Amino acid sequence: MDQEPIRALAALDDPLRSGMYTHIRQARHPVTRDEAAEAVGISRKLAAFHLDKLVAAGLLRTRYEFVGGIRKVGRAPKVYEPSELEVQVSIPPRQHDVLAEILLDAVLDEGKGETAREATLRTAHRHGEALGSAERELARPGRLGTERALTLTSAVVERHGFEPDRATPTCLRLRNCPFHPLAAKAPDLVCGINQAFLSGLLHGLQAPTVEAVLDPRAGECCVELRPASPGEV
Repeated sequence: MDQEPIRALAALDDPLRSGMYTHIRQARHPVTRDEAAEAVGISRKLAAFHLDKLVAAGLLRTRYEFVGGIRKVGRAPKVYEPSELEVQVSIPPRQHDVLAEILLDAVLDEGKGETAREATLRTAHRHGEALGSAERELARPGRLGTERALTLTSAVVERHGFEPDRATPTCLRLRNCPFHPLAAKAPDLVCGINQAFLSGLLHGLQAPTVEAVLDPRAGECCVELRPASPGEV
């Protein structure tokens, strides 16, 4: 699981830091230490300590500038403003933003004579393939046999909301569906998206000895990664 959102939430588990963060988000302008301190009723020195904790957690960013753009004698004060970090924590992990992006791209890129489902599955495969290609470029694993392909795939999918379980050296189950509970509302569509996404990932990784097959089980992802059928390699 990505630790950045957890660190951010932990930083906000303090009423002073939470109060200053809320004030800075609502201020609509860079905030000095003095202003942040006054907002929660503490000293400037203590405010600086808590503000730097928020910066370290990625919730705030800082720079030096004169407030209001008015240059004064001396050094510009340190000011704080919200970062672009969006904090979401889900246990088990969920990836509804990935699903939304696939569906949006499918709507925008639906071909003539193509059904919405066909466009969605094609788009899901393309997203997975792009991810697999990027991962292969980073890892440079060379030729991948079944077991090495599953090892690499396991590491990739774990970073993207799945919970891989290496049932055997040549079989990878995924205990968590990152698109749940939406999968429960439209299982045929969402499971198809999952399979297309993971098939694309394998294609991008250049792992032809492995295939993503539908094998639904209660409480798990509907896809299993296993050795490709002889006719598929």
